[in-house]
Amino acid sequence: MVRKVNLVIHTALFLLLLSSTSMAFQCDVTASSISFGSYDIFSSTPKDTVGTVRVSCNIPAQNPQAPLMVTVSLSQGMSGNIGQRQLESAGGGRLNYNLYSNSSFSNIWGDGGSFAAQTAFITKETPYKATIYSRIPAKQNVPVGSYSDVITVTILW
Repeated sequence: MVRKVNLVIHTALFLLLLSSTSMAFQCDVTASSISFGSYDIFSSTPKDTVGTVRVSCNIPAQNPQAPLMVTVSLSQGMSGNIGQRQLESAGGGRLNYNLYSNSSFSNIWGDGGSFAAQTAFITKETPYKATIYSRIPAKQNVPVGSYSDVITVTILW
């Protein structure tokens, strides 16, 4: 079963939920917003922030403790490149950023192709919870404006 969620970044990152169901399982995804706030083009420090994603499933009553494997993947966004996602302004400015699965910003959270998706086993009582680590690299000379991107979050179970 596939479940898709749109992730919108507009100097803040939001998850918009779409629902789907499965014959045996029903899974729901929720996420907190990620806000980058203002970006200082002169700062030598990257702009970091975090958000969370949570997947819970209604596992059938005949075996509620049975583990269910879920995979959470993030698309490349409008840049078309998971290795270097970009926020875009209405005026055509581009601001590099990325989404990571670890706090050291070394594992780009991808779609399972060149960059790994996240996989976990969950039960009815133990949902999947993960932090999305977000970083805008320092010293990008970009025009003033609002920047956004659209990321599709896909949940496979």
